[in-house]
Amino acid sequence: MRIGLITADPGHQLLADTAKLLTPRHEVVAFDPGGREAGARGRVSPGEDPADPGKLADVYLLKARTPRALALARSLERRGAPVVNSAAATALCQDRTAMAELALRAGLPFAPTRTVASLAGLTAERLPHPVVVKSRHSRRHDLVARVDDTARLRALSADWADEPVVVQDFTPNDGWDHKLWVIAGRVFAALRRSELAAGGRGPSLPLALDALPPGWLDPVRRVGPVFSLDVYGVDLIDAGRGAPLIVDINAFPGVRGQAGAPEALAALALRTAERGGLTAPRT
Repeated sequence: MRIGLITADPGHQLLADTAKLLTPRHEVVAFDPGGREAGARGRVSPGEDPADPGKLADVYLLKARTPRALALARSLERRGAPVVNSAAATALCQDRTAMAELALRAGLPFAPTRTVASLAGLTAERLPHPVVVKSRHSRRHDLVARVDDTARLRALSADWADEPVVVQDFTPNDGWDHKLWVIAGRVFAALRRSELAAGGRGPSLPLALDALPPGWLDPVRRVGPVFSLDVYGVDLIDAGRGAPLIVDINAFPGVRGQAGAPEALAALALRTAERGGLTAPRT
């Protein structure tokens, strides 16, 4: 099998460990969003076209989420190559408005969310209680902040005035995010101090699945079919009395340091390649 990794960082722990499992019997190549190809050991060869029908991989793992990466994934899909996750599912998780609408429509315990055209427009509103403000379009180094008063809102507007945002009521909680990751139905978990908590984000701590409150795994597993995702992350908080509240969903998260995650991803890649194959002709 030929497995393609769409990523600018083939040395990422999850991808590198997965590649090590696959390379004894299969070829693993990494394509950065600009279209260059890197061998399993990271050697980059410029000029390769990952969408060349004669060089199509049997399956692609879409780890990058930039516009160029999504465009590449769409091109590969049009040529018949299976992509995990699909470009459409990945793009959906980058739009927090669409994400919230779909989650709530499906009955998932997702934080009620409203959209504001720009952060500057929100400064004219009165805030009767603390809220969480996030960039509408999820990306690296985007805006995620707790806002308790108009002074805080004005301070954020100095740098983010034109940013389209979503607004969620702040739900009192213990300050810990429950990070749950799913690869082809297999769930991994950790605890991490929330970036909204006093002192900011902290390191991830181990979390056994049987330590989760009763009923938490069901909505996490339902996210997959609702969002058409095979590899995804769900951030939850305890909204009180053990009630789960989903505050974010991510396509193809890092899943670092989780025993069994590379094995699950390698198995998913091979299974998808065997099941999906290529509908476009290979030359």
